[in-house]
Amino acid sequence: MKKTCLIVCIFVLSAGLFSCATTQTRQDRGTAVGAGVGAGIGAALGQVIGRDTESTLIGAGIGAALGGLTGNQIGRYMDQQEQDLRNAVGASESASIARDQDILRATFRGEAFFDYDSSELKPGAYAELRRISDVLNSYPQTVIEVGGHTDTRGSDEYNQVLSEKRAIAVKNELINNGVMAQRIKAVGYGESRPISSDHAMNRRVEIIIVPIREG
Repeated sequence: MKKTCLIVCIFVLSAGLFSCATTQTRQDRGTAVGAGVGAGIGAALGQVIGRDTESTLIGAGIGAALGGLTGNQIGRYMDQQEQDLRNAVGASESASIARDQDILRATFRGEAFFDYDSSELKPGAYAELRRISDVLNSYPQTVIEVGGHTDTRGSDEYNQVLSEKRAIAVKNELINNGVMAQRIKAVGYGESRPISSDHAMNRRVEIIIVPIREG
């Protein structure tokens, strides 16, 4: 019990440190992968999101608060959540759902959420995020990374800041819709993770959903 409490305390403290770490370089922030705090807690979330699906998020502390899934529970849980996410986005051309083992990734084109060079959510984004929030609220035994991404136009520094602001805007709207703040990390990747030679494809927001594993 003492160990669990210590882990949770470390997680909360580290999350606070992340919010203050505005002087980190773009490369440092990208390496942190959402937790933004380096070894230990940052690595726990980062390894899973970075496709090491054998890793566990219990070390991040949030698992102690929400409980974890075991064995076949995980696959079934994520199967159901994937189907609900696909139903939520429907036939939208601006959204896609992908799965890598037990990790879900909802990708939204930047123009669906934001005007050019803006971090203020467009009116149409609110309904989209409400539908996503309803699904996230139905599956509380997961943690979430909201990642902001830009294209390569503009300076690295400007794009980094813009991507962070956009990720925070989406995170805040998820919280407004009832998703636990403790489940969500917002991180800006700037232009560091392109997925296409098409600028429009690289301007995106990704919501990555990772199951909490027991043990």
